[in-house]
Amino acid sequence: MNRKRKIVLGTGVVAVAFAFAAGIALRDATDDDGGEQDRGADAMDGMPGMDAGSAMDMGGANAMGGMDMDGSVRLTADEVATFGITFGLAEVRPLSRTIRTVGLVEFDETRMTYVAPKFGGWVERLHADFTGQPIRRGEPLLEVYSPELVTAQEELLMAARMAESVGESGVEGVADGARDLYTSARRRLAYWDISDEQIDRLVETGEVRKTLTLYAPVSGIVMEKDVFSGQAFQPGKNLYMIADLSQIWLSAEVFEADAGMIREGMPADITIAAIPGRSFSGRVEYVYPTLEDRTRSMRARISLDNPGGQLKPGMYATVRFTADLGETLTLPSSAVLQSGERAIAFVDMGGGELMPHELTLGVRGQGHVQVIAGVEPGQRVVTSAQFLLDSESNLAEVMKAMMAQMNMSDMEGMDMEGMDMQGGSMEGMDMDGSSMDGMDMSRPDSTGGR
Repeated sequence: MNRKRKIVLGTGVVAVAFAFAAGIALRDATDDDGGEQDRGADAMDGMPGMDAGSAMDMGGANAMGGMDMDGSVRLTADEVATFGITFGLAEVRPLSRTIRTVGLVEFDETRMTYVAPKFGGWVERLHADFTGQPIRRGEPLLEVYSPELVTAQEELLMAARMAESVGESGVEGVADGARDLYTSARRRLAYWDISDEQIDRLVETGEVRKTLTLYAPVSGIVMEKDVFSGQAFQPGKNLYMIADLSQIWLSAEVFEADAGMIREGMPADITIAAIPGRSFSGRVEYVYPTLEDRTRSMRARISLDNPGGQLKPGMYATVRFTADLGETLTLPSSAVLQSGERAIAFVDMGGGELMPHELTLGVRGQGHVQVIAGVEPGQRVVTSAQFLLDSESNLAEVMKAMMAQMNMSDMEGMDMEGMDMQGGSMEGMDMDGSSMDGMDMSRPDSTGGR
């Protein structure tokens, strides 16, 4: 039984190979009276399941012209027109790429200010009493009571009276010492953010005030408020955060594959969903040096003027960067066929021959792709119907592989005992009821070749 299986398997391979060979011969036949086609049909006589009609079908499998064993395809001018095949050029040209991504409007960190007293105390009254309140530099924020402030005021008034009383003293160093003491008392209050106007008023009136007012150091919006009337606070506690929104940052997320093309100073075009019909122009101010682990993206910062406060932190934006890649060898994007891990292009070799070339690609740009290796400048490439050409080319590769299986070295497992090759006949071989009586192996050209 094993012997019969080997014979059937081996003979089947031979039969299929002969069928493909006969098909190729039939397609390329040039004899007007069909004589060579008749010889190809005769070569198939007697083969189980194969006759002249099936041989013709095999020959017609290649509907797009000739195939070569190197994977190239040959087409006539009529076939090029019929299948709508178009061509482009491999050329050196300027290449640019538009990178489209998303962005988020954020605070300008250089314009954010915290109000944190340098002394402890209690809040007696709030002037800025809700989050989102606009405020100008020098406007009151809150009034506070602090034992430290009361003591500092008393020391200031005492130093002021002493400096006044000994100012005319003739004793050397006494007047200078009193003035130094007064200056030191004023400086202490100034270090605690008590304004010069308040200090001057205190000296003029000569009265210690229970509460003192803290004023806004900058203009902006109260974005954080962590204080209430009557609340005690410790030195250094953040009571307010004031943000100047006249200028904002836009943080754009750039994927890792595009990160290398983003440069400082690169122009950016920005649209905001909340402000339809308007676009903003900016430039990349800073490119962050690290990538986010989870998103595998890099941040690029764009600084934008914000007159009227239209841009609000938290808004989403669409950002488009235009990267200039310089002069480089390119192909039209439509000419590149991605086949698994390979990228190929069909190059016009002349005479209707289209040969697949494997490409090493670089950056994809606007309608073109950078080519590092695979084609030369000036070569014509196919820009449409590549899938048809690729299937035709793959068929040629299959044919080549099947022809290789016909080598006797690949048929070691075939039991040829009882097969009379010299007599040109396979009569008398019974392979599970299949007969090869009609297959004449003695013909000089059994493949129907010319």
